[in-house]
Amino acid sequence: MRPFKHPPVSEFVLERLLYALSDPVRLDIVRRLAELGEASCGELDGGRPKSTMSHHFRILRDVGLVHTQTIGTTHMNSLRKADVDSRFPGLLDAIVSQQS
Repeated sequence: MRPFKHPPVSEFVLERLLYALSDPVRLDIVRRLAELGEASCGELDGGRPKSTMSHHFRILRDVGLVHTQTIGTTHMNSLRKADVDSRFPGLLDAIVSQQS
């Protein structure tokens, strides 16, 4: 299994982050990770198909919102809050604090 690629903070683009968060499923993933700190893909899937969730996690990783690491056969995800805050201070706090 190849490791996941995560962009450096210098490559974070505000429009791409906002686009990724415009999808309700991805926004829910980010909000839940903000609450939980770290969670497996299965804990965050909400009963959705694995292929659909893989797509959502890839988009979140590609824009720099989520860090995924493999532990055994489990993919653990965490929010890259410190990285996002260093590039766009307060963005995640504003997004996470909004009610759906």
